[in-house]
Amino acid sequence: MPQYNKKNKKAASGMGNIRKVTKTKNGKEYTYYEARYTEGYDPGTGKQIQRSISGKTQKEVTQKLKEVLSSIDRGDYIAPCKMTVGEWLDKWSTDYLGSVKPATVCAYKATISTHLKPGLGAVRLDALEPHIIQSFYNGLLSPKKKEKAVSPKTVKNTHGVLHKALQQAVSNGYIRINPTDACVLPRVEKKQIQPLDEDQITEFLRAIKGHQFEYLFLVALFTGMRESEALGLTWDCVNLENSTITINKQLQTIRGGNGECRLAPTKNNKSRTVSIPPFVVDVLQKVKLQQDQNRQQYSAIWDNTGFVFTNPLGEHLKAITVYKNFKKVMVQLGYDNIRFHDLRHSYAVASIKSGDDIKTVQENLGHATASFTLDVYGHVTDQMKQASAVRMEQFIRSVSQ
Repeated sequence: MPQYNKKNKKAASGMGNIRKVTKTKNGKEYTYYEARYTEGYDPGTGKQIQRSISGKTQKEVTQKLKEVLSSIDRGDYIAPCKMTVGEWLDKWSTDYLGSVKPATVCAYKATISTHLKPGLGAVRLDALEPHIIQSFYNGLLSPKKKEKAVSPKTVKNTHGVLHKALQQAVSNGYIRINPTDACVLPRVEKKQIQPLDEDQITEFLRAIKGHQFEYLFLVALFTGMRESEALGLTWDCVNLENSTITINKQLQTIRGGNGECRLAPTKNNKSRTVSIPPFVVDVLQKVKLQQDQNRQQYSAIWDNTGFVFTNPLGEHLKAITVYKNFKKVMVQLGYDNIRFHDLRHSYAVASIKSGDDIKTVQENLGHATASFTLDVYGHVTDQMKQASAVRMEQFIRSVSQ
């Protein structure tokens, strides 16, 4: 227990309730200043609720005391919170994410364990200030130790998780303001999309001829479905007579689940129905025929999962398997940087160039807004405008001669 210095038993001159305190730890004396104030009254007993403030100097404690007393007078006082940032993040991620998608919860928890708790976990929640957080963000970008620097996008995602958690702490009354609001985030450069052009698509189609995942690749390329949506597509969502596909779920790999998967809602929680060309209808008919043959061949062990794209036993395909096979094809073609997701970009660019309006492309892709679609593929429309101007110039010359 700290012992008050007898020479300073009385309050510091002119301050009334500020004391100088000396305590001994491991044979060494430490001196600091402490002020006590009345926060309010216990509604059950009527007794005063007393709190204390400490600091290295009398001036520091005086300033802190003024701020506390002023906040009590204004009615926006918040009692000190002894919880650490790490403790709050654990509570928040456990108790306040009930409406968040499971995959998003996993991503939040990964960010918390990988970045937030190691960097800020030991800081008291009510002592977390903007400059502490800013220093943490800067350290992620340029670590002093041997740790690998993270990307600006990772810092932005980390900030997003921390901001949400601290906003809930504000709502709960643990802190008065959200200190992340004052932080400056690094500029995130938008990655250039890499859609396949017509020649590359022709090469790709030749390369996958007879491939075990040929039909999956074709459907993804000519419908714009995300990989997870294609892997989660079930036959009850396919209408070959009307030439439509309803996309209302995706197959997600559970983090830390030893490769286990689950069906989850689409990225924006909305289903969409897309019209498919006759070519895709024909491909899906071939898939159904192939499945019927596998069902007859492996009848004893066939698993009727209802998925469109399966292995010979009827089980859903694993994303890692599809990824490795796709990358192998692309490496052989000399397109090492092309990702499976670039098939989706290729579909979007081809749609726009074919004359589809942005609203139609947006709805087929499942984007939240047409403005987002324009932001991603605006360069294509710019090229089309330039081509339109060239055609108009040619027309003008033809009629003005």
